[in-house]
Amino acid sequence: MSRKGHATPAAISAFTEDYVHGAVIAPHRHKAGQLLYSVTGVMTVAAAEGLWVVPPQRAVWIQPGRRHAVRASGRVAMRALFVHGGAARRLPRACTVIAVTPLLRALVLGLNERLGARRHVTTRHPMAALALAKLVLMDQAPLHLPMPTDRRARRVADALMADPTDARPLAAHGRTVGASGRTLARLFVAETGMSFGRWRQQRRLIAALESLPQGRPVTEAALDAGYATPSAFCAMFRRALGTSPSRFSRDEG
Repeated sequence: MSRKGHATPAAISAFTEDYVHGAVIAPHRHKAGQLLYSVTGVMTVAAAEGLWVVPPQRAVWIQPGRRHAVRASGRVAMRALFVHGGAARRLPRACTVIAVTPLLRALVLGLNERLGARRHVTTRHPMAALALAKLVLMDQAPLHLPMPTDRRARRVADALMADPTDARPLAAHGRTVGASGRTLARLFVAETGMSFGRWRQQRRLIAALESLPQGRPVTEAALDAGYATPSAFCAMFRRALGTSPSRFSRDEG
């Protein structure tokens, strides 16, 4: 996703690209801020401080200069906007997943269609000005998985990243990493803002969101996410995203 040429200050440009399932965009950074949106498929954005999962009903804002990588689950039709210069200073200074309204979706797609890969417009352009105004007021969506920095808690987190079905209690993890369950529980709250149970549930949600675009049945997605029964999985999914896994799969496709 390299950018050629130079954009004028306070400008918006577009980027359009399609990726096959499993494609990985290696760690990189941009001088401009970036809004990543996908018409289909699910993107997982990884940075030093955590993961952000981005289904089609969401987009992720990545602040200028933030090093990040992107992984595609399902066929990803990426339609991105870059916010250059001083305009980016009005937007969050941290990666943020946002809800995509029908108007914001239309603006992102419209700017991509009109600008192509190498053009930019100033923020005085009507569509660009409206898109920026929507981004300033954007509603955040809870699809972030922060990563702990303490080496013991990070080892637990890495184990669950590798296997979200791991249902061991913290005390069992503690025997592996050399810390008590109570210490690990305190570290997860202090360093991620989540209890260990909430963090593990969020990890399982990400596993499900990465599995469903592959056309996996809901029962298999539930097992991938570490749930013993599809009903428990569906209840968690609906609480988090306001829709059922099967409806999500139809809308995403």
